[in-house]
Amino acid sequence: MIPIFIGYDPREAIAYHVCTNSIIRRSSQPVALNPLALNVLKGYDEKHTDGSNHFIYSRFLVPHLMNYKGWAIFIDGDMIVRDDINELWEMRDESKAVMVVKHDYQTKMAEKYLGAKNENYPRKNWAIVTPEFVQSSTGAQVHRFTWLTDDLIGELPKEWNWLDVEYDWNPHAKLVHYTLGTPCFHEFSDQGNFANEWHKERIYTEYCLQRGLNG
Repeated sequence: MIPIFIGYDPREAIAYHVCTNSIIRRSSQPVALNPLALNVLKGYDEKHTDGSNHFIYSRFLVPHLMNYKGWAIFIDGDMIVRDDINELWEMRDESKAVMVVKHDYQTKMAEKYLGAKNENYPRKNWAIVTPEFVQSSTGAQVHRFTWLTDDLIGELPKEWNWLDVEYDWNPHAKLVHYTLGTPCFHEFSDQGNFANEWHKERIYTEYCLQRGLNG
């Protein structure tokens, strides 16, 4: 069973469901899907007001939620998985504390969905801490993994966190990240190279098999 924690924001709930469906449709192994929603995180009080989404800080609670045992995958809700998630799971390295795609870029948009500020900073989109640490930390402290030395941060292929709009088209992208705005938002409905794929995945998410006329 692969434990997967997925960021949930009620302002774009459809994004979470489309993301989970993309995982389930392609996974070759059983998965345990856990919504990282603030209302179910007992013992954690979100006091930050500078986040663009509801899980920008709570994602760092995954080790705590796992009782600091074993591995888990965290992904944002504004993603779709285009390949078998087990392939990513098999890349875990026991010599590392965390494994991420090590992006190094300058954003193309200073403002993203819902008017959120989109700043550049080291280790952007890289994403053994306690709830108390997360509650009291700044965005810079947690998103840059300031408690870890570089040798403890393993690297994953960029195809497993391909940033739509920020990066060009890549037919080999295994996970697409709509970091500037999920296509469920009107202003991003046709932005980037992978918007149509998100809409197609949404249709699969809403799909219901119908009985034939003679059935």
